[in-house]
Amino acid sequence: MATMTETPAAAQTSIPSHIYHAEAHVLSGHLKRPIDQKIEKQAPALLEDRRGGHLTRYENDFSIDGLISFTKGQTRVSGARSLKTDGWVTLSTSILEGLNVLEIITAERLVSQISTEHPYLDGHVPHVTFLGTQFTNLQVSGFPVKLEIDLGFCGDRPANGRNYLQDPNFLEKVRLQMEEIARGRGLPKDLQAQYDEKLKYINQLVSICDEGEAGVRSPITCSIVKSIGKIPIPGVESFGNVLVIPEFGSVAIGEVEVGENIYPGNPRPCVYFESTNLKMNMGCVADGPVNAASAKTNGNTHP
Repeated sequence: MATMTETPAAAQTSIPSHIYHAEAHVLSGHLKRPIDQKIEKQAPALLEDRRGGHLTRYENDFSIDGLISFTKGQTRVSGARSLKTDGWVTLSTSILEGLNVLEIITAERLVSQISTEHPYLDGHVPHVTFLGTQFTNLQVSGFPVKLEIDLGFCGDRPANGRNYLQDPNFLEKVRLQMEEIARGRGLPKDLQAQYDEKLKYINQLVSICDEGEAGVRSPITCSIVKSIGKIPIPGVESFGNVLVIPEFGSVAIGEVEVGENIYPGNPRPCVYFESTNLKMNMGCVADGPVNAASAKTNGNTHP
């Protein structure tokens, strides 16, 4: 009887898939004095699916008893396939106009924008850019705030499939940025303690960055703002991207949080980026944290 030669079944090829994730809002926080009021996310927009698309939200003429107000807010979130690489591009934008905080912090227009692109092949870690981010006529008590900005702070996509929190080049840039703030003469004690802890954690990440995946790492913060120009108000000082204003509090400008999420069915942590134009921590007649113009993107590419 003739024998039949069995042909092995073709190896199953895993086709990359992607879930878009983008969110944005124009204002949030918690005002504790002189009134106690939580500021829910204003004009919140969220995109989280495989189809992508485009979503826009608006909020106009917002005011908390005249203490904090803005005239116009708009958010946009978008996701689509890349025409150049066939990868996945996600865009998140938050636009805030006519911001007024106690007549001290004002801005004609703030734009926080993040774009990430996950390549089709080996697309787990994206390239990120903050192109589109703007600070138009940002002022402290009527004096202009001059910023030196680096929209490419996060640099090139890490090599060899590393996550950003494992990339020694990116971590060293963040370490130097945190060290400049933590070592600044005259930094208030509460901020000194915060940035000492941040610097300690960055040093820890640098020491273990060659150990491979190790679960979800805690997020780190950095900034696209390299420096803040001198403001001619007695006592006002800047430390890197942080502005300290006596009788008001502190403002972190252009802050970026870089962290990781785990999605069901994907064992590798997925990196996210969240940019906030102004992170205000007030400690005066008005007290509490307030965030202005926030945008966030990440994505789940598998395998």
